[in-house]
Amino acid sequence: MVRRKRGHLPPESSSCNYQSKRRKHSRFEYSSSNHELSSSSRKWVFSSEDCSDCKGQKDTIVVVSYNILGVENASNHLDLYSNIPRRFLDWGRRKKLILEEVNSYSASILCFQEVDHFDDLDNLFQKNGFKSVYKPRTGEANDGCAIFWKDKLFNLLHHEDLEFQKFSMRNNVAQLCVLEVNNDNSESDTSKLTAEEQSTKNKRFVIGNIHVLFNPNRGDIKLGQVRLLIDNAYKLSQKWGNIPVILAGDMNSLPQSAIYKFLSSSKLDIQLHDRRNMSGQLEIRPNNRVFQSKIGDDASISMSVSRQLLPKWSAEELILATGAKGVTRLQHQLKLRSAYSGVPGKHRTRDDIGEPLATSYHSKFMGTVDYIWHSEELIPIRVLETLPVDVLRRTRGLPNEKWGSDHLAIVCELAFAKRDESSDSCDLP
Repeated sequence: MVRRKRGHLPPESSSCNYQSKRRKHSRFEYSSSNHELSSSSRKWVFSSEDCSDCKGQKDTIVVVSYNILGVENASNHLDLYSNIPRRFLDWGRRKKLILEEVNSYSASILCFQEVDHFDDLDNLFQKNGFKSVYKPRTGEANDGCAIFWKDKLFNLLHHEDLEFQKFSMRNNVAQLCVLEVNNDNSESDTSKLTAEEQSTKNKRFVIGNIHVLFNPNRGDIKLGQVRLLIDNAYKLSQKWGNIPVILAGDMNSLPQSAIYKFLSSSKLDIQLHDRRNMSGQLEIRPNNRVFQSKIGDDASISMSVSRQLLPKWSAEELILATGAKGVTRLQHQLKLRSAYSGVPGKHRTRDDIGEPLATSYHSKFMGTVDYIWHSEELIPIRVLETLPVDVLRRTRGLPNEKWGSDHLAIVCELAFAKRDESSDSCDLP
């Protein structure tokens, strides 16, 4: 849950169309008869790349990342929902909306954050063929993270949790699972395959789920949590044969932040950034709009840094952020792309780097903090557009009659790229 600030909205990005027989329509999409939006309209946008050879019924994954608004968090922060009728905060009502919404996306993997009534969700989604793992936060908080997957589509091969408290990084948690795509082959057929054929046939991947610390002032801890998730995901990927990685969750960081830069570029010189604003949440102008400056290369940043005096990082803060004494430059081993930035959208819903303009909206914040990241072995086929900002503003805040949380679910379909292609048509740009 995000508790502060209202975001500024960047300019237009390009749109694209993709012809696909997989296109489905529901009450959550644009009407085919007109382009007018209602408060419940969302639309699938397809990649402009020709990825028809990269996908098949067993080669794609529909991933949902959704901060579903913890019941306790909502009741403890009613000031964030001052414009919301109390009936819209009722959990019995909201859980049904969440189930109905997720079912409309034909999702195969769900990454939920702020889950404090796990048994309710588990009972609902079990009936729809999902299995799950749950990890509550440590300390006094009652919410946590949960990963659900379609049992008929995937086998769980491995599961582990990250308790950041063990690293002196507060009570947040993260999850990592290794899933394998189910094959239709009988056991006898599978046993005839060579080890190399078996490895190629069994598509496996790492799925990670995280809810990063909210506190905007503790960029050292926020960055440390993201670093640990990436490092552990990479280790799992290597252990299971260099398999693809998907990382989803509420990162509590804006698209123009240093933390986003670390995820997308694989490196970061943290001395060039203020520890109190690694997530971009504190870049507020007097008119309550977020100042979203683009994160450039280190040289351009250095020029701007020379004009201001950034607070120094303490030795303890550096250790939390980097994991080692005296280290100021970070680099991770995964080549990550944001699913939304890989599928161009329209200016009403996207910023200038392709991220949604808003994935969360309540009385004190409108902006993007939720993401689905994937390694280069996966390619985005389509993403589900968020709601235009003008439509969101007319709702006066979430949750409402149609949506069960103060966040919007972000959804993408990812395909396994072939490893031995001579063609580059399935590669990310």
